[in-house]
Amino acid sequence: MYQLLTGLRVIEVSSFVASPTAGLYLAQLGAEVIRVDHKAGGLDYDRALLTREGRSLAWENLNRAKKSVALDLQSKEGRAMLVELVRKTGVLITNLPVDSFLSHAAIAAECPELVSVRIMGWHDGRQAMDFTVNAASGYPLMTGPADWDPATAPPINQPLPAWDFITGAYCAFALLAGLRHRDATGAGIEMRVPLGDVAIGTAANSGAMAEMLYRGADRERLGNAIWGALGRDFTSRDGKRFMVAALTAKQWHALIGALGVNDQIAALEASSGLSFAISDANRFDQRECIFAILQGAAGQLDYAELAQRLSAAGATFEHYRTMYEMARDPQLVTDNPLFGPSPVNPSGFIYPATRSFANVPNMPVGDPRPAPYLGEHSEEVLGVRLGLSSDAVAALIGRGVVRTSDRDGD
Repeated sequence: MYQLLTGLRVIEVSSFVASPTAGLYLAQLGAEVIRVDHKAGGLDYDRALLTREGRSLAWENLNRAKKSVALDLQSKEGRAMLVELVRKTGVLITNLPVDSFLSHAAIAAECPELVSVRIMGWHDGRQAMDFTVNAASGYPLMTGPADWDPATAPPINQPLPAWDFITGAYCAFALLAGLRHRDATGAGIEMRVPLGDVAIGTAANSGAMAEMLYRGADRERLGNAIWGALGRDFTSRDGKRFMVAALTAKQWHALIGALGVNDQIAALEASSGLSFAISDANRFDQRECIFAILQGAAGQLDYAELAQRLSAAGATFEHYRTMYEMARDPQLVTDNPLFGPSPVNPSGFIYPATRSFANVPNMPVGDPRPAPYLGEHSEEVLGVRLGLSSDAVAALIGRGVVRTSDRDGD
């Protein structure tokens, strides 16, 4: 946890993945992120998997280092308090609808310096979620074995909600750009980030959209091969699967040298009239022949020896793990400085927690901070940010407008 954004206060009103991710990244770099939920919890408060105590591990991890305020957002009074919090703070991240009670225009009428980032579905107002956006992107129909019939092959959905996480990261960046704009001009700004545009725009930025238009057709399925380069999964003699990538001449020479297939590759170059060392495109063009040579060599050795050879040569590879294996891997997790000691989590479960993904040399990094209990900071925030007395807050709690910590499961 770095304190690079100390002094920045953000009100977050969100649920699910994209919007909480934006707040999480800001909090991990030192911003004070105050998440405001309905007093019963947001739509994502009980998202699977739940611990035996009924705590969502997804919610717990997406809301680390934040403060939590719980209000009756179905009441006029609770909504008015949230609007006032946003006005007092001047910075908002949300995925509530454009025309909701938390609209930028309504708040900016009394807070012209408001900087807001709003995650939407599609640009035209249609609803969207990560997996529906992914269906529109074309990627699920590009994934799968190369020998599948294009006319009947099913789509392959990825388990990772990638568009949500990319959108969250983009929104954190957009918020900082909006703050820079305010610093330069004194004026607030509203930024709307449609999840669908992030997906379609990313496909365009990658060159994939231009490629399909140029082809006049879709790209063929490649199985686990890397498009446009040399890479695929292979299997060792003892049945271990591993992924190899050779995108550069250095990676290429390391790979074929480690597997001892230089002579076979030279013969293929002679027969094809292509040089594989100087052209990524040539390696991709002859990939099936190259794959056969590489698999033939890999199948003669157990994975331990293959890994030793590939590492010594400086090749780019990694063996496949289950996610449970990943979570227990010393190199990836337990010995990785990305992870710090487990804070006291609301779930009571002890497990590694991430720090900021950014690594700042020569700057001490703090330990991960826990997610809040729902409503844990209601009294503090309403007192400090809205100037309410303890008696006034107590009265709001008594009337059910404000909720305090649900630590005891109340």
